[in-house]
Amino acid sequence: MEKREEVKEVVEEEEQVVNPWEVSPKDDGKIDYNKLIDKFGCQRLDDSLIQRVQRLTNRPAHVFLCRGVFFAHRDFNDILDAYEKRQKFYLYTGRGPSSEALHLGHLIPFMFTKYLQDAFKVPLVIQLTDDEKCMWKNLSVEESQRLARENAKDIIACGFDVSKTFIFSDFDYFGGAFYKNMVKVAKCVTYNKVVGIFGFTGEDHIGKVSFPPVQAVPSFPSSFPHMFSGNDNILCLIPCAIDQDPYFRMTRDVAPRIGYHKPALIESSFFPALQGENGKMSASDPNSAIYVTDSAKEIKNKINRYAFSGGQDSIELHRQYGANLEVDIPFKYLGFFLDDDAELQRIREEYGSGRMLTGEVKKRLTEVLTDLVERHRRARSLVTDEMVDAFMAIRPLPNMFN
Repeated sequence: MEKREEVKEVVEEEEQVVNPWEVSPKDDGKIDYNKLIDKFGCQRLDDSLIQRVQRLTNRPAHVFLCRGVFFAHRDFNDILDAYEKRQKFYLYTGRGPSSEALHLGHLIPFMFTKYLQDAFKVPLVIQLTDDEKCMWKNLSVEESQRLARENAKDIIACGFDVSKTFIFSDFDYFGGAFYKNMVKVAKCVTYNKVVGIFGFTGEDHIGKVSFPPVQAVPSFPSSFPHMFSGNDNILCLIPCAIDQDPYFRMTRDVAPRIGYHKPALIESSFFPALQGENGKMSASDPNSAIYVTDSAKEIKNKINRYAFSGGQDSIELHRQYGANLEVDIPFKYLGFFLDDDAELQRIREEYGSGRMLTGEVKKRLTEVLTDLVERHRRARSLVTDEMVDAFMAIRPLPNMFN
């Protein structure tokens, strides 16, 4: 008999809060990711796994892997074992459409998922949880559905392959095999358990309490009979931020009890706000984030005015002591989006020693992000409503493993 997954409660201690709806660091400081790994019971992604990815895919590992942006996992080694044996798996990720446009933090899982799809040549399902945002953000059903389609355009602009990708909205796709799996999951999770995992209170409406199975069941291939009919044993890998881990701890606990494989996860840290490393960006504060709709002028202004600097208070002190790279947001952003390892290392040495000034680093970051956002804007301008319909059509994908 398979050992049941240990489901630990959401991390809500005095020093930090991390759950799917709130991320608050210790004393307005940094998220302690080592403590999260211990509390959530996942594993750190080590160099041996990264080297193995490179060997199996015959391509360089993504910078998000090499630089520790994706830093934790659950059973990722099982996915690599299966791939090495020429067994199939699929990817599952998602987006809660609560805003008109995505910020850079939202792009990270999709950029990485695009790399995984290309490297392993596997199909992908992308869930748009318009129902969740309708309940949590007090949006109307119609507005949630509209935002889902707008966000789908940004996701498609990341370059996903329509022959291998199915994007679905919860409001549109519910029913059939998907709903049957939801009921199976719901029957296995007690009210006390879901309160322990997600921290629901008596003030939360029952829609919130009933939502976790919705995010759980895309982990099971039988939820997509138009894609995986007769392949119910195929494995699933979920790239996501670590605040989504509670959903999938629950899912992994339930999966073997209803006859499915546990999904594997590969999990990222949070993309910090411009004002400092105090969790993840907030769509409610436009100056905390760079959006894919920002103009070059807006990007420059936000970086120069709001990006928290680890530089010293005067040029003299900076030349003497150098920048504190542990808190410097422009340098951290370059760690996400500057592809050139040699240039990043040069900036690390020059800025950290005081030979490079904050203004120079902010200027380089402005160039990198302006180019990234402009490329995304051009790609999104080419995404038509017909393309969205094509990605969201319920259809077989006969070439999804080719």
